[in-house]
Amino acid sequence: MVSRKALTLHFLKPILEFEFQLDQLQKIITATKSINSLVSIKNELTNLYSELNILKKYLFNSLTPLQRLHLVRQSDRPTTLDYISNIMDDWIELHGDRGGTDDSAIVSGIASLGSTSVVFVGHQRGRDTKENVLRNFGMASPGGYRKALRIMKHANKFNFPILTFIDTPGAWAGIKAEELGQGEAIAINLREMFSFDVPIICTVIGEGGSGGALGIGIGDSILMLEYSVYTVATPEACAAILWKDSTKSPIAAESLKITSSDLQLLGIIDHIVKEPIGGAQANPVKAFKYLKNQLCLELTKLSNISINIRKKMRYDKFRQIGKFYEYNLPIS
Repeated sequence: MVSRKALTLHFLKPILEFEFQLDQLQKIITATKSINSLVSIKNELTNLYSELNILKKYLFNSLTPLQRLHLVRQSDRPTTLDYISNIMDDWIELHGDRGGTDDSAIVSGIASLGSTSVVFVGHQRGRDTKENVLRNFGMASPGGYRKALRIMKHANKFNFPILTFIDTPGAWAGIKAEELGQGEAIAINLREMFSFDVPIICTVIGEGGSGGALGIGIGDSILMLEYSVYTVATPEACAAILWKDSTKSPIAAESLKITSSDLQLLGIIDHIVKEPIGGAQANPVKAFKYLKNQLCLELTKLSNISINIRKKMRYDKFRQIGKFYEYNLPIS
């Protein structure tokens, strides 16, 4: 994974500054020849590192929904191609929608996960400003969703399970996108993904926003990385629509129920994939391992279910989302 410079989030600054000071002290101790006289200092330093890890754990367990959103928007967070290149044993990217476009915001291809051949489709953000412009900040155009559909139809034809990786603030909302049929492209993807015979596993690896996420988000098993978010609209957009005041984003984020734990409780996602303390960007190798293990488990489980039962379970799963019951409270 290519190294990228990330802005420090304000709620992380005290922890990171303390960690930096400890690292500097560790270097001084290591460079000092008279080790015997520094034994007590080394022991104290070890204790401080242990306390720092405890503080980190408490901090990341208590992040607000909006803080989680800011965390997954960090530029150093692993992208779809980072996961593909580190999880898959072998892979090749396929391009184009066979209609004249090749949207860089969507990446797709064929890969092998262990002994299983799979097809992958995912949103791809940039690593810096230049690449973000090229990737349109992970916001796919109609051509991107048609490219995804072409690859998924290929998977269905040759009996390859489909793995999708969701990481987008939403579909591209430009005038040109509407002219080219953005709504239709997403709607067709929704319809077709319900009809596929092969297992489909969708994973929210960062920010899952609106119809842009749903365009590759219909699956038998929906996974979310621990700190990722999944929402019908960004908190900023929600606050602007409801109150015409973006400073109310924290309230909107709480109300939208965008975190993995909230969405699992509501039955919208199936499994939460653990992340290292500090997020996937803090220890990408561990993050890759955790997700690979979960994907292998889900693939094995889904492959043992018959096609008709699996398709019915997929349909029933999404029919249940948003279902609620009304009843009259007794009058005392």
